[in-house]
Amino acid sequence: MTNTARKQYDALALLSGGLDSILAMRTIMDQGLSVLGLHFVTPFFGKPHLIPFWKEHYGIEVIEVDIRSKYVDMMLDGPSQGYGKWLNPCIDCKITMLTHARELMKQYGAKFIISGEVIGQRPMSQREDALNLITKRADVRDVLIRPLCAKKQPITPMEESGLVDRERLHDWYGRGRKPQMALAKEYGFTEIPTPAGGCCLTEAQGAARFVKLLQEKERPSPNDFSLARVGRQYWAGNHWLTFGRTADDNAQIGACIEPTDYVLKTQGFPGPLAVCRPLDGPWEPEVIKDAAALVASYSTKARRHFDETGELIVIRVKQGDSVEDISVAPSRDNALPWAEPMAEIVKGWKKDQLEIDG
Repeated sequence: MTNTARKQYDALALLSGGLDSILAMRTIMDQGLSVLGLHFVTPFFGKPHLIPFWKEHYGIEVIEVDIRSKYVDMMLDGPSQGYGKWLNPCIDCKITMLTHARELMKQYGAKFIISGEVIGQRPMSQREDALNLITKRADVRDVLIRPLCAKKQPITPMEESGLVDRERLHDWYGRGRKPQMALAKEYGFTEIPTPAGGCCLTEAQGAARFVKLLQEKERPSPNDFSLARVGRQYWAGNHWLTFGRTADDNAQIGACIEPTDYVLKTQGFPGPLAVCRPLDGPWEPEVIKDAAALVASYSTKARRHFDETGELIVIRVKQGDSVEDISVAPSRDNALPWAEPMAEIVKGWKKDQLEIDG
């Protein structure tokens, strides 16, 4: 990012990686203006590993912008415009990103900001009244342009000054995708990205996981939310256990490990990496052993070996510099009521928050 920061750009663009945000960038670039895409990353969305692909396939410049802490603070303080169907604060999300983009303008010498919204495309954040509210709250009225629906919005200072040619912008409206697909074909895109999506706050399972965390910890950290997103999530009261389904899950879990975590790994057999995160002091040995028995049950070879021989399975438990091996019988019939968070808890939690705010 250091080298990119020395280069100056005419505009900064919110770049989700979805087709609309790419087309919005290219529409302005077609006018001979230089544009830098800002790919925002939070515990809930962001695909920075795709940045090289986007650069190569779509001819755009993109950098990763980490707003994990700022975004989590917005969530914990309560989004001013509330949530969507699940835990998605779509309006405050866009306000947060635009506000941050405005803060970066001076660093890159940018004269304006680009966003890829289309009026009427999304029911919560892309209604005309919502777009106006976002513009006002983010204080970007004088610097924001939405190229894909610009002709259906009031003229901006950038168009009035002649910096941007309004006639070469678009007048798209609604949920249809035909104009987007036609323009993508015109640009010669051989791989068409899907609409942005990818935010696990809009999904029932993701929302349930995060609500459970919010119920058990007063102010979770960005790392807590990142851990809650991945793999399998089991809770027994305020005892929190995470373990992977795949090698990629295990890698993501490994990246979230904190010094106070108990890290569990099956010895002698392939199995998931597991993390027990204490939220209210150290875990009792019998609780760790119960969690280890559950983790061992998800190692197919370890479970088969136990069933055939009766030999207990060794689980290595690490916490910081401390290492201990314990022996357990793989089991999903545990002493503690381990269970995954269910979507039903989200509605009740949101109702409680409204009553508190009220």
